[in-house]
Amino acid sequence: MQKFLKSLSFQIILAMLLGALIGSFFGKELGAIGELGKVIITLIKAAATPLLFFVILSSILTSEISGKLGTKLILVNVLNSACALTIGIGLSKLFNAGESLASLQSSLTPNEQLAKYAGQKINFIENFKSYFPESFLKPFVDNAVISLIFVALILGFALKKVKRTGNDHERELIERFTHFLTLMSKMFEVALTWLVHLVPIAVFGVVVKTVGEYGFEPLKGLGYYVGIGLLGLFLHVFFVYQGWLIFKKIPLKYFWKKVKNTLIYAWGVNSSLATLPLTLKNLDEMEVDKKASTLGACVGTNLNNDGILLYEGMAVFFVAQAAGIHMDLSTQLTAAFVCILGTIGIAGIPEAGFITLSLVLTTVGLPTEILPMLLTVDWILGRGRSVVNVLGDMTVSIALDETKKRGIQ
Repeated sequence: MQKFLKSLSFQIILAMLLGALIGSFFGKELGAIGELGKVIITLIKAAATPLLFFVILSSILTSEISGKLGTKLILVNVLNSACALTIGIGLSKLFNAGESLASLQSSLTPNEQLAKYAGQKINFIENFKSYFPESFLKPFVDNAVISLIFVALILGFALKKVKRTGNDHERELIERFTHFLTLMSKMFEVALTWLVHLVPIAVFGVVVKTVGEYGFEPLKGLGYYVGIGLLGLFLHVFFVYQGWLIFKKIPLKYFWKKVKNTLIYAWGVNSSLATLPLTLKNLDEMEVDKKASTLGACVGTNLNNDGILLYEGMAVFFVAQAAGIHMDLSTQLTAAFVCILGTIGIAGIPEAGFITLSLVLTTVGLPTEILPMLLTVDWILGRGRSVVNVLGDMTVSIALDETKKRGIQ
């Protein structure tokens, strides 16, 4: 019970209930409390962007994936990621359900700001030059995600080249620098974890403001948001992951019986990384080759985040539809690009999907005021994402496995 009371999910639910109660009692008098949500979201974005830079740079320097199995890992993950994004974006477009959040969006974003967003057509081509920084320091000052990604990629591969061709002294310096990058990544991870635990305060303030000014009507759209998110996660598991199992001739009944308890655990702890020992145990029981399970579930765990990708693809369009913003194809591809790199960078952080969503919205010019309200129901979607990510680790490992015979009964 004590552990449950300390959980972030419980605190968010409690904050939402208290906010609704106080908002309905005091009405518009406490509307200013809603600004707490904006402050905390701003701080989260400020810490997430440099973390993304340090993790990408560190990953390039430390990754040694090569050969046939490494290529296969990348191809499998590219296919899975493409399917996840297609399902998430497709469901948002099919149901056009973001309009159900329009009243919620209007309650949180000032009218004059919404007037600027409404009917806005974001064009990636027109803004393309702005993604290339005038200096390597400017993206840090501007908190520009795509620019920082470009800088990280350039510096990372340049250092990797020096490490491979340089002398012993240069390689030693790069090893020390890599340790420094790891330390910086850990520092920002800790900072983000602290900030995420302030989210219940943001939720409380936003719910007080929304209920106080508009009652409970704007909250109905959150039901559509959760329903379509869970539907998308289910469809990805049903078609994509089960497709891999059938392709690798793993009986579905056998597989689901083996992994049932692991998935229940993943739902409870809300973390694919925390579930990794049970994931590896399941793969051993299914006689998946050690090399495949290590590469797929351990090395590739930062790539197997289809649950987060699907959620972000859906959520980006929900927010755009709620604000009346048209996203052209190039902007959609930009959002997808940031989603993919974001999930690689901060997949192990609590509420990683929510954090990267804030970066994506900022990058493509969408309003972020609605984020604290979306977080009130994110504890449900977050657990669904964790379950899907665990299944992704398993099915990628199975897809990599070349074992011809298994003792499946």
